[in-house]
Amino acid sequence: MASIFTKIISGEIPCDKVAESETCFAFLDINPLSKGHTLVVPKEEVNYIFDVEDELYSELMLFAKKVGKAIEKVVPCQRIGVTVIGLEVPHAHVHLIPINSLSDMNFSKPKLNLSEQELTELAKKIAAEFR
Repeated sequence: MASIFTKIISGEIPCDKVAESETCFAFLDINPLSKGHTLVVPKEEVNYIFDVEDELYSELMLFAKKVGKAIEKVVPCQRIGVTVIGLEVPHAHVHLIPINSLSDMNFSKPKLNLSEQELTELAKKIAAEFR
């Protein structure tokens, strides 16, 4: 059975896409820890990040770096925090989270509630900065 991320990549489930390459896909988290919280996934469905083949893993991380740089241009923050948890969805993914303090990456804190319009506009702005 396809993961929710595979369904997002295929267009079966809508998302606010930030960037896409031949092998990777980035979209805004619908339950973000901070404005601009983005998920970066390989298009190939692999459950565990350390099971991703080396070449694709490298592509994923370089793609995530480019997405992170685009987020920094749009969302005021000190850094882009990077985390991989991998328990919530059986599809390898990297969280890119705009942060100003370590507590900004606490996944147990309440999530932001952004409107669909806010998410769509934010995704367009980040996508415009992706190079």
